[in-house]
Amino acid sequence: MSTITIALSKGRIFEETLPLLAAAGIVPLEDPETSRKLIIPTNQDNVRVVIVRASDVPTYVQYGAADLGVAGKDVLFEHGGAGLYQPLDLNIAKCRMMVAVPAGFDYDNAVRQGARLKVATKYLKVAREHFAAKGVHVDLIKLYGSMELAPLAGLADAIVDLVSSGGTLKANNLVAVEEIMAISSRLVVNQAALKLKREALEPILAAIAGAVKE
Repeated sequence: MSTITIALSKGRIFEETLPLLAAAGIVPLEDPETSRKLIIPTNQDNVRVVIVRASDVPTYVQYGAADLGVAGKDVLFEHGGAGLYQPLDLNIAKCRMMVAVPAGFDYDNAVRQGARLKVATKYLKVAREHFAAKGVHVDLIKLYGSMELAPLAGLADAIVDLVSSGGTLKANNLVAVEEIMAISSRLVVNQAALKLKREALEPILAAIAGAVKE
């Protein structure tokens, strides 16, 4: 029987995917938060879970190192989605991609004047397309963590980042001024695996689809 490999990232996506996997009769036998293993067996002999960074999930699936995975719309947008079948929005790990600025910064005026904005983000593609559509010139600064620090330290005028509760922005005296897109996580499937392992994959996909909350 074909082995099915599922790529997941630790944290919120892993936790919120568990009930969907359970609907397909798949239960990981270890918790990635406490286990040091990067390949986790499940109660199904032919199904295993690989734990990778969220931004690497589409790459593992695209190149066939995983047959399916769960990735946020933000990650898929940056990746480009080449070679991936995206059959399902799982409606999990929801948040919003926002532009945020320091409290008191006149964003509307800065954008209207066509001034150059310095924007810190790890979502370069999203930010570039968003501001280009508005006709705003931006200098993009790529950061990997603590976006909120960039405007406070004078590195950038604004940030583009994921916001769920807004608590971190508030704590750092920043305000969200514009929503770019709503984000949720999607199921992604390797296109070749869909053909070659159809018999093993179809029941899993169907069960997950049935369990997704509308």
